[in-house]
Amino acid sequence: MGALSRLVEALLGRPVDLPPQLMDTYPELRAAKYRLGGLPLRIGGWSLGAATVSGITLWRTIWLVPDVALEAELLLHEIRHVQQFQASAAFPLLYVWESLRRGYHGNRFERDARRYASARLSQRGVSPSTQDV
Repeated sequence: MGALSRLVEALLGRPVDLPPQLMDTYPELRAAKYRLGGLPLRIGGWSLGAATVSGITLWRTIWLVPDVALEAELLLHEIRHVQQFQASAAFPLLYVWESLRRGYHGNRFERDARRYASARLSQRGVSPSTQDV
């Protein structure tokens, strides 16, 4: 891989396809594009005081940390953010405002994404983890 390719991958990550069984089980996951690695993960982490985050969504693209397990709970949480982006052009500003006012865990969009993922897993008889995504 050349220097330019490495730079592009460092900034934008690389495309990844989800396992077909996961997409068949949760068809809403088809609404996004997925990338492994990239600068958005670092920026998200820095905003939370960490080196990186497991996943971050910008419009219809979900960036995932390269060594993350492609688990339904994380992916459903992030797909909810895709839906939030689609619901309102103001979503990015509303999300930042919520984060500034209430912090990451108190952010109503994060709470909604956690509830959504939990409800979807419960519909399939899967118990969600107790950790926040």
